[in-house]
Amino acid sequence: MKNICLLTILLLVALAAGCAQNRTTDSATATASPVPAPDNSEITTSVDAAGTRTETRTFRNNPHISKVVVTTRDGRRTVRAYSPSGEEREVATDDNVLEATGERVAAAAGFVADKAEDAAGEAKDAGKEVADKAEDVGDKAKDVGEKTVDVSKKVGEKTVEGAKKVGDKTVEGAKKAGSAVKKVIP
Repeated sequence: MKNICLLTILLLVALAAGCAQNRTTDSATATASPVPAPDNSEITTSVDAAGTRTETRTFRNNPHISKVVVTTRDGRRTVRAYSPSGEEREVATDDNVLEATGERVAAAAGFVADKAEDAAGEAKDAGKEVADKAEDVGDKAKDVGEKTVDVSKKVGEKTVEGAKKVGDKTVEGAKKAGSAVKKVIP
């Protein structure tokens, strides 16, 4: 009888441990399927066993922001934004980042510079492009100038060569004329 009681107690302990383990597995984390959101993004929501709610909005093609994570724990809300390069920043905004455009969220996180700074940067880039093109034109003008000099040298050489031939023919003609005059005048 002692063996039966002891065996029953062991079985009850094992059963209780199994039930407790099963209960924690069920309530560890509940995750919903991704839901489409504005600005080519999707939102995934999960709640852990302690009741912490995590909402993650993932942007598919935004050049300034890749995702934003809203965590609500004990009624306190924190918002973290992630750039495409992986940089992480806390976001302090009253906007609902789960519905705002990606550009607004990126600006609130400081991933997007002020428009005036963007304009200055674009002007600087345009200036560099103009300088590069001017340099290319200068290089082409130099090439044309060098080719002109080469052609001029060749023309000059041909002119000198032609003048020598003309001079030689003139001397030859003069010698013939001189011999003809000598024959006529003894």
